[in-house]
Amino acid sequence: MTISASFWKLALIACMFPIQPIAIAQPALSAPSCSSHDNRAFDFWVGDWDVFDVESPDKLAAHARIDLILGGCAIHEVYQQVDGLRGESLSLYDGNSKQWHQTWVTNRGTLLLINGSSQSGEVTLSGVAHAPDGKTQHIRGTWKLQGKDVRETAVVSRDEGKIWGPLFDIVFRPKPEAAGDPASVDKATVAALDERYQAAVKINDADTMDRILADDFTLVTGSGKTYNKANLLQEARSGRVAYTHQEDRDRRVRVWGDTAVVTAKLWEEGTDTGKPFSYTVWFTDTYLRTPSGWRYVFGQSSLPLPKGE
Repeated sequence: MTISASFWKLALIACMFPIQPIAIAQPALSAPSCSSHDNRAFDFWVGDWDVFDVESPDKLAAHARIDLILGGCAIHEVYQQVDGLRGESLSLYDGNSKQWHQTWVTNRGTLLLINGSSQSGEVTLSGVAHAPDGKTQHIRGTWKLQGKDVRETAVVSRDEGKIWGPLFDIVFRPKPEAAGDPASVDKATVAALDERYQAAVKINDADTMDRILADDFTLVTGSGKTYNKANLLQEARSGRVAYTHQEDRDRRVRVWGDTAVVTAKLWEEGTDTGKPFSYTVWFTDTYLRTPSGWRYVFGQSSLPLPKGE
């Protein structure tokens, strides 16, 4: 395919398809965990990417940034094509319907809603697109990991799914600076994991906490109290503390080899055995890379800061 034809295809893509102390909540307020295998099936797409048409592998087509958001429950895509088109998508695994869902919108007024599932390391989503002439087209896209790259392929049918033809075939490659700095990928991974842990703490999700905490985990508070993993899980299941707020800011992640340190300022508010509390602390979380992934091994918090800090 010529370069001009390649970019014509990419234009078609753009219009139609995207490329602490223990935290407890009352059981009645618990939310579903987002750490199941199905919820994590699309994590391979997270990263900072350069995008190329497979038929023009040396011609940059777009940049894409894919991030985990909302405590790791959703995936946010920002896609910036070289011709000025910009698109964004939100992807989510819906545990109620047992399906992945994606909503794609662009700065040219395009909307696409697609649903599907993951199988054998691939995510396949499909839906109906409405063309400018009012006709409908069925679209099916597949994402799969290929080495360090992610390949996204789409096919289209204009006769209600009887005959399918190629729509586009693109590859997401790690941006050179990200590929040359593995620590940047580790930082993003640890940041997402720490956010997911804090979210689990807030809703009393002991199962997710159990998966993230190392077996020999230790927490030291500013008052000198210490807690181990069993203590935290027991408290999480007791319902003694209910958090209305557990939000951090000024987060910083640093990585040295197989060790990562997260520092942030945490605002905690809620009730402890029915008694209200509200305070802000600095905390440090230490993660260690293990054969089964990053694990939270040590936590330390400050004394409550003066009001207003």
